[in-house]
Amino acid sequence: METAKVGEEERQPRHAQGESSTLDWRSRPSNPAKHGGIIPAAFILGLQAFEIMAIAAVGNNLITYVTNDMHFPLSKAANVVTNFVGTIFLLALLGGYLSDSHLGSFWTMLIFGFLELSGFILLSVQAHVPQLKPAACNVLTDGEQCVEAKGLKAAIFFVALYLVALGSGCVKPNMVAYGGDQFDQDNPKQLKRLSTYFNAAYFAFSLGELVSLTILVWVQTHSGMDVGFGVSAAVMAMGLISLICGTLYYRNKPPQGSILTPIAQVLVAAISKRKLARPSNPQMFYGNQNHTGPLLSDKFRFLDKACIRVVQEGTDTKESPWRLCSVGQVEQVKILLSVIPIFSCTIVFNTILAQLQTFSVQQGRAMDTHLTKSFNIPPASLQSIPYIMLIVLVPLYDTFFVPFARKFTGHESGISPLRRIGFGLFLATFSMVAAAVMEKKRRDAAVKHNETLSIFWITPQFLIFGLSEMFTAIGLLEFFYKQSLKGMQAFLTAITYCSYSFGFYLSTVLVTLVNKITSTSSNGGWLHYNNLNQDRLDLFYWLLAVLSFLNFLNYLFWSKRYSHAPSLSQPNAKEINPYVEDDNIP
Repeated sequence: METAKVGEEERQPRHAQGESSTLDWRSRPSNPAKHGGIIPAAFILGLQAFEIMAIAAVGNNLITYVTNDMHFPLSKAANVVTNFVGTIFLLALLGGYLSDSHLGSFWTMLIFGFLELSGFILLSVQAHVPQLKPAACNVLTDGEQCVEAKGLKAAIFFVALYLVALGSGCVKPNMVAYGGDQFDQDNPKQLKRLSTYFNAAYFAFSLGELVSLTILVWVQTHSGMDVGFGVSAAVMAMGLISLICGTLYYRNKPPQGSILTPIAQVLVAAISKRKLARPSNPQMFYGNQNHTGPLLSDKFRFLDKACIRVVQEGTDTKESPWRLCSVGQVEQVKILLSVIPIFSCTIVFNTILAQLQTFSVQQGRAMDTHLTKSFNIPPASLQSIPYIMLIVLVPLYDTFFVPFARKFTGHESGISPLRRIGFGLFLATFSMVAAAVMEKKRRDAAVKHNETLSIFWITPQFLIFGLSEMFTAIGLLEFFYKQSLKGMQAFLTAITYCSYSFGFYLSTVLVTLVNKITSTSSNGGWLHYNNLNQDRLDLFYWLLAVLSFLNFLNYLFWSKRYSHAPSLSQPNAKEINPYVEDDNIP
């Protein structure tokens, strides 16, 4: 994007001027009768379902391959897995930036999708060819004789693994954003379908996770990791085929140039003019002289100084775009700053998710896993419970609840994304309450009565969290996508994925801190012994329940303050956005 020049006309960054016209696959203006809508969105949902099947199958069983085949020590293997997962979600920012700024969503998904596919293929080849792995041995019986993968063998493994991470990280945010781009938000009918699309996107995600946790992990376990990685490659190839099949029907938003430059210009201009007095008349701000531009909101008023004109209008001297920014440009930065507290409130939510994938699985291993005399439930399969719930509840929610709620609220989504997030965060607290109560019951039965409870006792915490996730995760995606930061939808979607990384990192920090704080000279901490009958996991769950409730109260505070509309003190603020109250939690 060329740097906007200061002249007699109001200068606006491209992404602040309203939604760019969409193009077809030949870069011609799109035709609403032929391009966009539910059909091309369905092809993108196909990619989403297949991609999550492929990547989740690798991530869920990666530690088995790293220890059994590559012979890494358990601690190192655990770090490999956590670094891999964390890298995927952090690289989502790169994918969002490249899409919005330079490549566009379609080409970003296609290019990095093939990189991800090549990573799966390389993993499968290495797992299949004995010369590319250390000599086979049993780590349980011959642990000291097992040789850890080093040199070329380790290099091949990490190249393959991080090709997968790079590809998946850059594809993920664009799948949701590109599907949303197929709907025109200025069309009331399509705006309602957009809400349905976000529900469908999470349905596709849940279906992919469920198939991965059951069928694909079973294939890896019984047919070998080479076949498992090969199946992931085949599934990813099917996802790319689904993407390509919709090429003729897509609406494509052209990239806007660097999405970060206009933000940096506002910050630099505001800092350089920090000593200037803020004008009392809003029409004195640059870009507001004709009464047609957006109004400056009352939040983050220090940024308003970026709009103060120092050079007199009509002179030959023009201020640099790094010294003078328009009202619209400043408002875009204010919106971005306003959503950060909403994003931060979902980190604790994902910390709870980390417990369901770690400690709750350990709970299951300490319980009776028999469904019948001859059939056991793998504790790791408990992670599929939330996704089974989502597959059932999401269609019901969209089919029955949304139309019913729409009659009372008038909101196209039934309830606003902010209310939806808030209700999900509230429910997440009870997931940890159920976990704490059940762990206390399980521990007392084992320690005091030498009894082993059925694994079904811990299903409520998974069920409650599944319901919570339906509200929080889908609401967060819809909330970020609908922000009026035009040209930044993929980048904003990528920000939501960072919450997963931060949530898992916070879990690690909490476990370390809890052990240090609760340890004494004679006793270790709550989670010190690696034995649930000696540890106090129930107390740790109660701590998370308290943190979750405090996080919910924090969310209420920030959601109440949030408003993407201009200042309500302005006389025509309600005219600009008549639904401003709908996006606040009462």
